[in-house]
This record gives sequence, C-alpha cells and structure tokens, in this order.
Amino acid sequence: MQIIDQRETSARLPAPELIDALEAMFIEGCEVPLRHVHKIESPAGDSDGTLLLMPAWQKGGKLGVKTVAIYPNNRATSGLPGLHSTYMLYDANTGAPLAMLDGDTITSRRTAAASALAARFLSRPDSTTLLVLGSGRVGSLIPEAYRAVRPIQKVMVWNINPEGAATLAENLNRAGIVATVATDLEASVAQADIVSCATLSTSPLIHGKWLRPGTHLDLIGGFTPTMRESDNDCYVGTSVFIDTDEALLKAGDLLEPINAGVFAAESVKARLAQLCRKQHDGRRSADEITVFKAVGTALEDLAAACAAIGSA
Repeated sequence: MQIIDQRETSARLPAPELIDALEAMFIEGCEVPLRHVHKIESPAGDSDGTLLLMPAWQKGGKLGVKTVAIYPNNRATSGLPGLHSTYMLYDANTGAPLAMLDGDTITSRRTAAASALAARFLSRPDSTTLLVLGSGRVGSLIPEAYRAVRPIQKVMVWNINPEGAATLAENLNRAGIVATVATDLEASVAQADIVSCATLSTSPLIHGKWLRPGTHLDLIGGFTPTMRESDNDCYVGTSVFIDTDEALLKAGDLLEPINAGVFAAESVKARLAQLCRKQHDGRRSADEITVFKAVGTALEDLAAACAAIGSA
C-alpha cells in the first residue's frame, strides 16, 4: 500500500490533469452514498468532535473513503488544527488497500478543480479577469485551476482580513501571475469576468446588482444552510447551475432565495454531470449571467485519489 503525504499528494494532482479526471468521473458516474456524521464526545464535554465518513466507489474499479475529524476547540486546547482528514483508496473488487493520501489536499485541490471544470462550460471563453474572495487553502488554488481553462491575465484578491489578501497576491505575483488586492468589493466585481467565492461567510458578500452582463459567479465556500456568499438578487434573471442535488439540501445560498420565493429549485438549469455529458449547453450567450453553486461530493474525492495513484 502506498502512503502519500501532503506534498506528494499535491504534486501528483496538477490542475489540468485533475480537471480532466473530474470531468471523466462525472461522465462515467459512481456510487456516492450519503455521508455518515458521528459525534465524538470528550470526557469533559468541552472538546467534542465530529467524524465525517464520505465513501464512493465504481463497480469493478476503485473504492474510496474520506475521513474528516473536526474538533473546533483544538486551537484553544491543544494548538492543533481544527480539522484532520485522510483518504483511503481500495480495490473495489477485492477490498485490498491501495493507498492512503492526505485528505486535506485531496479536498482543497478537487474543490478548486471542480470550480474550474464548471467554469469551462459556464464562463465566457474570453474571460481574462478573475476576482477571488478568500485567501485560504482553496482560494489560493483557484487562480491555478482557472488558468487551466481560461486565458486569465489578471487576478484580484479580496479577503475579510486584508493581510491574507495581500499575502496571496504577493505569492501569485511571485509565481508570475499578475495579482492585486481588491479593497472595493463592488468595484472589483464590476471589473471581473469571473467571481469565485471560497469563504466561510454566513452573510452575503456578493450582491446581484453588482454583476454585469456576461459575468460568471462561482460559489464554493458555503456548505451549510447558515452559510452565504451571495444575496437573493444573484438568483433573479440569472442562469443557475449546481454540482449535485445535495446543494439544494445544504446550501444557504440556495435555500434562502428559495424560501424567499425569488428562486425555485426547478429553475436550476443543470447539474455538473449533465454539463460534462453534454446534456446541457451551459452558457448560451455572451451577456448571460451564470451562477454555479457547489457543496462538494465524494465523487470528486474518488476521482482525485485515482488520478494521484495513476500518476505514480
């Protein structure tokens, strides 16, 4: 069995190859049961944890399980990160273990790659200006992923902590990507061809009235009913796409406008699998405003893990 650490997991998953691997998996499909959620109680009750188990497999192919241990109080009690994740890959025919990979890297890189995969169908082909909201693990990977599918020439970075935005912009410039810090979010949205949000915000950051015709809005940060990166106006007169139906059950970005009556679940144009399978055209005009909402799926984890061991 291979044991692949964080650095090696990342090295084996360059954006162009990973995007193609995700597209192939969405076309082929796989079994994705609902994730298991278990509460792990601590003796004193002050450092309880949550264990997530996310399995997926292809009949006759590979079987994978991502485990995510979430302990929010770690920073205060032990100085450790609040989240630890591993990914185990098996042969689906025999159950024999094939590899253990860094789950955090699998998650962050496949999230950015899925965002770019959707943009391949939903953003304008001539998109050159990208605005990224969030400078964390996923946000820092968005420029690399988008440059694999669109001729991005300029990246603007916004973060609730301006120092985080400045650090990411500096790192991008050092890597040869022209990047600036966005201080006026409304003005930056008006300049962007693509707006990608990778934050943990619980209140809207992007307002629909800011979006100019032809913009692609990518929402990949929120994954619970209480998290929001967009306001209700983002769903009025726009074309909305999702990664899987799970987004309609979990995403506050969709649940709130649905509850407010400004958007209906039936109005979703297509899922990412339908785009990959050419069952929907995606963007249909240069002036269309497209919105993509994702909450992630174990299908993407499996595709990434298979790609990682395939490149060995």
